[in-house]
Amino acid sequence: MPKDLITVMLVDDHPVVRDGYSRLLERQPDISVVAEMDNGESAYMQYAEVNPDVVVLDINMPGIGGLETIRRLRAKDSKVKILVFTMHDSKIMVARTLEAGASGYLMKSSTTGEMIDAVRQVSSGKSYLDHELPADYKQATLADIDPITVLTKREFQVFCALAEGQSVNEIAELIFISPKTVGVHQTNLMNKLNLKNSAELTHLAIQSGIVVA
Repeated sequence: MPKDLITVMLVDDHPVVRDGYSRLLERQPDISVVAEMDNGESAYMQYAEVNPDVVVLDINMPGIGGLETIRRLRAKDSKVKILVFTMHDSKIMVARTLEAGASGYLMKSSTTGEMIDAVRQVSSGKSYLDHELPADYKQATLADIDPITVLTKREFQVFCALAEGQSVNEIAELIFISPKTVGVHQTNLMNKLNLKNSAELTHLAIQSGIVVA
């Protein structure tokens, strides 16, 4: 394989999306899609074998989800280059994603040309923020954002999973902690956010752009 060829791993649970963007990228003379995965666990397990230059990753997927996948890939390879490709345009999700270690953030509503440009820039070691998003999102820190900024990384992870309808046992299995520990995180985050029930939690997640209604 030519040294100047950018190799890409696509990770998205929607086959139509994967197929469309795989075809798009493959049409570029300097880009090759070397693997397609439908969940974060598979991406993590196959990453070392595939060793792509760029991982194009959706945030909302069954299983461990995009944020946890980013953290695990970063733990496996601190130099991994990840371009998040998502529907979420919230400031908090951009901040959480970049904090987790992603190099770029691209909206699914972006043009095909922007996808190609983003892959090339991330591959070259640059950061990338979708042109549709305000420029200050790139400098956003969690301290700028209320109220979910008060949550720890693990509490935020549990918050997102609960908002997506996953049970305590499902969350425990996915992130390798006990159901009791998940329950402690759930209690803590509910208290920190002054939430009374799961309906209020889901409503806050929708308001924050973490879950799409």
